Amino acid sequence: MRRLLCGPLFAAAMITVGGCGPKGTPEVSAPAKAELVRHTVDSDGHPMAVWEKSAEDPSGVVLLLHGRTWSALPDFDLQVEGEELSLMDGLVERGYSTYGLDMRGYGQTPRDDTGWLDADRAALDLANVLEWVGGRHPGLDRPILFGWSLGSMVSQLMVQRRPELVSGVALFGYPVDPRARVVEQADPDEPPRVATTAEAAASDFIVPNAISRRALDAYVAASLAADPVRVDWRNAHQWNELDPAKVTVRTLLLQGEFDPFAQTEAQAAFFSQLGTADREWVTLPGGDHAAHLETPRAMFISALVGFIERPHP
Repeated sequence: MRRLLCGPLFAAAMITVGGCGPKGTPEVSAPAKAELVRHTVDSDGHPMAVWEKSAEDPSGVVLLLHGRTWSALPDFDLQVEGEELSLMDGLVERGYSTYGLDMRGYGQTPRDDTGWLDADRAALDLANVLEWVGGRHPGLDRPILFGWSLGSMVSQLMVQRRPELVSGVALFGYPVDPRARVVEQADPDEPPRVATTAEAAASDFIVPNAISRRALDAYVAASLAADPVRVDWRNAHQWNELDPAKVTVRTLLLQGEFDPFAQTEAQAAFFSQLGTADREWVTLPGGDHAAHLETPRAMFISALVGFIERPHP
């Protein structure tokens, strides 16, 4: 940052700017972004990668949980020059300490010896990390938990079991119809470890022109670099424990208008069965399964922050 005088309007005053634009207009520098910090958190003897970006004097804490295929940083901290896409940055700008968890096998969290992940293990890991995050901010309210896509399912399962760990839960791209059941079936002996693809990385971006070509290319590259091999899940019948009536913490349901995985009829069934009266359902016009990275991003952040900050019991 430098102190410059730009034209006669500023001849009598010194101002802090990043340079001078056309005709002496001051060109204000963008504020520096919060540092990205990697933590390693022990979960029953397994090292979990947890990413942090924090405001200087935070008013609250949010933990973000990614979806089925891609880990925390591609999903929540995508950096593209000239564009604002990071959900972590957006929440820090609104005054929050923000964390992103890589589940087992994702990003910089290794698989365990089994090579598999399932709903029970993921929910236990999430609970352990939430205890750690909450312990870092003893003067603030308990964390808000945000889950995207399959991460919203893990988040729901965790809050059904350990509601005392959070002050609320936000679920986005929730892909479950609560009226459906999973039939128990045998899993392969060995995890397949299938390579991820660029086509899969781009598949969540559905609405034309909702994200720039450059940003989409950056997302694909970041996703393939962070998660070259698809994580293997087993014991799908464990998801049958999901029951909206057992969610007793305040809840925000976020739905992209064109999200094919979050059908309105199923969202309505979930919302109507929630075990808390303190609930909101927000539809994001023009959004799809990746609305937090697209043109509805500002509305998305406002809806999430509004939910966190509004008065509640």
